[in-house]
Amino acid sequence: MKKLFALLALASAANFAAAAEVVGDAKAAGSKVAMCIGCHGIPGYKATFPEVYQVPMIGGQSAKYIESALRAYQKGERKHPSMRGIAAGLSDQDIADVAAYYSQQK
Repeated sequence: MKKLFALLALASAANFAAAAEVVGDAKAAGSKVAMCIGCHGIPGYKATFPEVYQVPMIGGQSAKYIESALRAYQKGERKHPSMRGIAAGLSDQDIADVAAYYSQQK
């Protein structure tokens, strides 16, 4: 009986986790990407803080890559201070929306 309850609890937890998955909406990202465009939307742009840095173009990158990069900035695994500050203020939905938006760009 205990095994049955444990199995049911595990199945319920798995269903809850699947239902909680965030889905990106590229259309909802319009106002969210305004802060990104200033650097990532200019071909050949170089940032000068904290040092000269070639800013990558992110249009056309996969959504998974963009989500992974933003989460790494949030966790401090990626060190660029401007990106860490920007990523820190993003919710899971914001990240999914921004990733969906840029993955559809060319």
